[in-house]
Amino acid sequence: MTRLLIANRGEIVTRIARTARRLGMSVVTISSPVDSHAQWHRLADHTVLLDGDIPSESYTNSDQIIAAALAADCDAVHPGYGFLSEDSDFAEAVVAAGLTFVGPAAESIALLGDKARAKKAAADAAIPTLTAWG
Repeated sequence: MTRLLIANRGEIVTRIARTARRLGMSVVTISSPVDSHAQWHRLADHTVLLDGDIPSESYTNSDQIIAAALAADCDAVHPGYGFLSEDSDFAEAVVAAGLTFVGPAAESIALLGDKARAKKAAADAAIPTLTAWG
């Protein structure tokens, strides 16, 4: 990985960007119009402005984010936390676009996003779980 798009906003972007820099990667951030002057963009080599006036729409538009990563010549996408980090479809779409998804495999995200399936998988692997009350 040499050029990383961070698909998030705020403090998590700062933390991921600093780590990516220490690892020798260049950093691309994305921004909704409302965040275009935010401090975390100072750590980026390039920032891509997304469409959408509401951050929750901008930062969850997977097609737009993947297009931004490809247009900025990124080879990897880090979802940060929240927004798309728990979206297995996003992880699959990133990989399908020829990019590296920095996070769990889509199958793992899907499994662990479903509490009943996750608990069954833990039990099948002989991992102790707590019994819910009520």
